[in-house]
Amino acid sequence: MAAAANASTEGLMSVNQPVKLTMLMLLSLLLLSYGVGSIQCATVLANNTDMSALLDFRAIANDPTGALGSWNSSIHYCKWRGVTCGSKHPEQVTALNLTGYGLSGPIAASVGNISFLHTLDLSNNQFSGQIPSLSNLQKMQFLNLSFNSLEGHIPDSLTNCSNLRLIDVSRNSLEAISLAYKSYVWDTIIYREAFQKSLGICQIYRYYCWVGISYQILLGGNKFEGHIPTSLGNASWLNQIDFSNNTFTGQVPSSFGKLKNLRSLNLERNSLEANDSQSWDFLYAMTNCSSLQVLSLSLNQLRGYIPNSIGNLSSVLVQITMSGNMISGVVPPSIGNLQSLIQLTLDENNLSGTIEEWVGKLTQLQNLNLQLNHFTGPIPSSIGNLTQVTKVLLGTNQFEGPIPSTLGNLERPTVLDLSQNNLQGNIPPEITYLEELFYLDLSSNKLSGEIPDGWGKFQSIQTLQMAQNFLTGSIPQSFGKLESLNTLNLSYNSLSGVIPTALTALQSSTIDLSYNRLQGGIPTNGIFENTIAVSLNGNWGLCGGVTGFHMPPCPHVSERSKRSYYLIRVLIPTFGFMSLLLLVYFLFLLKKRSRKSYLSSQDFGENFPKVSYNDLAQSTRNFSESNLIGKGSCGSVYRGRLKEPDMEVAVKVFNLEMRGAERSFISECETLRSIQHRNLLSIVTACSTVDNTGNVFKALVYEFMPNGNLDTWLHYKQDGKANKRLDLNRRISIAVNIADVMDYLHHDCGRPTVHCDLKPSNILLNDEMTALLGDFGIAKFYADYGPAPRGSVSSVGVKGTIGYIAPGKFNTCLDHL
Repeated sequence: MAAAANASTEGLMSVNQPVKLTMLMLLSLLLLSYGVGSIQCATVLANNTDMSALLDFRAIANDPTGALGSWNSSIHYCKWRGVTCGSKHPEQVTALNLTGYGLSGPIAASVGNISFLHTLDLSNNQFSGQIPSLSNLQKMQFLNLSFNSLEGHIPDSLTNCSNLRLIDVSRNSLEAISLAYKSYVWDTIIYREAFQKSLGICQIYRYYCWVGISYQILLGGNKFEGHIPTSLGNASWLNQIDFSNNTFTGQVPSSFGKLKNLRSLNLERNSLEANDSQSWDFLYAMTNCSSLQVLSLSLNQLRGYIPNSIGNLSSVLVQITMSGNMISGVVPPSIGNLQSLIQLTLDENNLSGTIEEWVGKLTQLQNLNLQLNHFTGPIPSSIGNLTQVTKVLLGTNQFEGPIPSTLGNLERPTVLDLSQNNLQGNIPPEITYLEELFYLDLSSNKLSGEIPDGWGKFQSIQTLQMAQNFLTGSIPQSFGKLESLNTLNLSYNSLSGVIPTALTALQSSTIDLSYNRLQGGIPTNGIFENTIAVSLNGNWGLCGGVTGFHMPPCPHVSERSKRSYYLIRVLIPTFGFMSLLLLVYFLFLLKKRSRKSYLSSQDFGENFPKVSYNDLAQSTRNFSESNLIGKGSCGSVYRGRLKEPDMEVAVKVFNLEMRGAERSFISECETLRSIQHRNLLSIVTACSTVDNTGNVFKALVYEFMPNGNLDTWLHYKQDGKANKRLDLNRRISIAVNIADVMDYLHHDCGRPTVHCDLKPSNILLNDEMTALLGDFGIAKFYADYGPAPRGSVSSVGVKGTIGYIAPGKFNTCLDHL
C-alpha cells in the first residue's frame, strides 16, 4: 500500500508543468466552490432568525382551520402560506399576510425579529392579548391588526417604525396612549366604523408626513373622549380629519379654520356642542378652508341657529350633513350660494320657516333631506330646478299647499317622501313622469281628487304609499303593471268602484286598501288568495273573495237579468244614463241633508239618530277582534262605519257584568246630554236594548278619532310600530285645548262637572290633531260651588286611574283643577 502511494506521488511529480497548472486551477475551483457554499450556508443560518420567528408564531397561535399546515421543514419558508420573501434579498421575509384565517391566541413577540418585514396583515382573526413590541421593524410600512380581540395600549414602540404609512388597529379592545408631543410618521389610520370597547383621552398635536402622500387623521369608530385639541389647527398639511363615532365633547375648534388644505371634516356621532353664536364661530373660521368638500356634523348636540356665514364656505363644498341635532330657526338663505352642493341633510332638527328662498338655487343637489323638522309654507316650484336630484325627503314637516307640478322636471329621482305634511289639492299627473322612482310616499296629507293614471312605466318602484288622504275615484288599472312593487298602501281614503283585477298580478306585494268605499266582488286569484298580504277592512260594499276575508257572498245575477239589462242599455241608453245621474244627485242631496241634520242635532243636543243592535253589529263586523281599538274597565271600543248617517264611528260597548258599568253608561249619557264644547268628544248616539240572544246591551257611539288618543303619542308601546312624534307646538296646543274644556266644565257649563279621570288615554285627537276630552263614566256633578251634594252621580269604587287620581278629597269642582 505504501509503495503504491509513493508510486502515485512520484507519478504526479513527474507530470509536466501544464498539467500541474491545470490541476491547480481545478483545485482552486473546488476551493472556491466550497467557499461559495460556505457563504450560502452562512446566509441560510442568518435567516434562520426569520424561520424561527415564523415557527414560534405558529407554535403560539391556534389554527382551527389548518391554514398554517404548510408551515413545516419539508417546504422552504418563503413558500409557506401567507409568507412573501424579497426579490433583492430572496431569503428575507418581507410580507406576512394571514388575514381572515380564524387564527387566535396571542401574537408571538418574535414577529418583531423579522427585520426586513414591510407588511404585516393579521386582520379579521381572533388574536388576543397585547400588541407585541415591533420596534425592530424599521422597514415596516403597512400594519393591519384590525378586527381582532387585542387589548391594552397601542404600543409607544411604534414610533421607532419610521417608515410606517398605514396603521389599522380598529375593531379591537385597545386603550389609546397619550399621543401628545410625539413625532409620529403615521399619515393614515384606517377608519372601519368599528366601535372599540374602552379608549381613553386622545390628544393629537403633531404628525409628520412624507411628501406626496395623502395627509389624513382617521380615528373614527372608537370611544375617544375629551375635547378635540385646538393645536390640530397647526397641522397645516392635513387634508382629511375623521373623528366620527366617538365621544368627543366640547366645541368644534375654530382653529380648523387654519387648515387651508382641508378637504374633509367628519365629526358626526359625537357629543359636540354649540349653544350660542360664539360656539358657532368655527363655521365662520372655516370659510378660510378654500378646499373643503365635505363637512359632516350629524348626530351631535348642536343647538341654536345656523349662522349666515355658512353661505361663505368653500365654493367646492359638495356635502353638508347636520342631521340629528337640535338646531332651530330658519336655514340661512345664503346657503343657496353653495351651488356645488351634492348632498344636504338637515333632518331631525327643530328647523322652521320656508325653504323657497334657497332650495331652487342648489341645482347640483342629488340628496336633499329636510324631514322631521317644522318647515312651513309651500314646497316651492323652484324645486323642479334640481334636475340631478335622486332623493327628496321632506316628510314630517308642516308644508302646505299643492304638490308642485314641476317635480315632473326631475330627471332621475329614486326616492320622494312628502308624507305627514298638510299638502292639499290633487296629485299632479306630472308625478307619473318620474319613472325611475322606487319609493314614493304621499301619505298623511290632505290630498284630494283622483289618482292620476299612467303608473305602468314605473318598472323599478317598490313602495307606493298614499294612505290617509281624501283621494276619490277608482284605483288605476295601471297599478297592476308594477312588477317590482312590494308595498301598495291606499288605506283611509274615499276611493270607490271595484278592485281592479289587474292587481292580482302583484304576487310579491302587500296591499292595503282598507277603509275606503270600494264595492263589488273581491278577486279570488293571485295575491288575493293570500288574506295576510291583503287588507280590505272598512269597505262595506265588498263581497265574495276567499273565505279568509269573511265577506258576505255576492248576490247572484241570473242570465235572464243579464239579458234584460243588456236590452235596456241598448234600447234606452239616454234614459238610463239620465236616471242614473238623477239618482246619484238625489242620493247626494239626501246624504248631505242627513249629515247636515245630524250635525245640526248635535249642535243643539237633540234628535240623536236611532241605531239598533244590528246596526252596530253590522258596522263593526259583529264586534270582531279586527275592529277592536281599545279596552277599558267598563267595556270595549270598536271601530265601525254607520250607514245612516254615513260616517266612521267608535262604538263603546259596556260589559254589564262589570261592577259600575251600567252606572258609568248612565253617567256618560247624563253628562253628554246637555253639555257642548268644541273640545268635548262628540257623541253620535246611544243604544240601550237587548242583543240577539236576549241579553241587555248598552253602547255609546262617538265620532271616530283618526289620530287615536294622547297616550299613544306620549308613550312608546314597543309593538314594532314607529314611535309617534309630538313637537312642542302641538303639545302646547293640546294642553290649551284640555285647559279650555276643563274650565268650561268647572265654570261655564251651567252645572259644574268634574271629570274625575283626566289622563292621556281619555284625550282623543281628531284629524287636525285637536284634543277632545272623552270618557265621562265616573264624572261628578255639582249644583253649586259649595260642598258636594249627597247622591251625586258617579260610579262606585276608586274614582279615577292610579297615577292620575287627584290627591286627597275635593269639596268643590275647583279642587280637581
